[in-house]
Amino acid sequence: MNGILDSIGSAITTVSDFVCGYPLFILLIGGGLFLFFYSGAVSLCRIGYSIKALRYKSEVAGEGQISSFQALMSAIASTVGMGNIAGVAIAITVGGPGAIFWMWVSAVVGMSTK
Repeated sequence: MNGILDSIGSAITTVSDFVCGYPLFILLIGGGLFLFFYSGAVSLCRIGYSIKALRYKSEVAGEGQISSFQALMSAIASTVGMGNIAGVAIAITVGGPGAIFWMWVSAVVGMSTK
């Protein structure tokens, strides 16, 4: 019985090592770049509109309504967690200040997939 479990574990490890290597990296980066350009780079082209929408004051402030800023903060809070904050700190510690640039690049590509 141990021999069967060892062979199954070995097969799973082999497949996992292959899939989680370069193919996954290429798929994630390629998919993000495809969606970024397919959407017309909306995450960069609409920054001015986004800032204007955040500063817009709603005339009707009824019960149960939230402002654009409150909606943005809720979305960011659900997306960014403690792991992302700690990940940035570790990346800067290990990679130095140059890591910030590559994190911005990956964020722009990642915005399209979110």
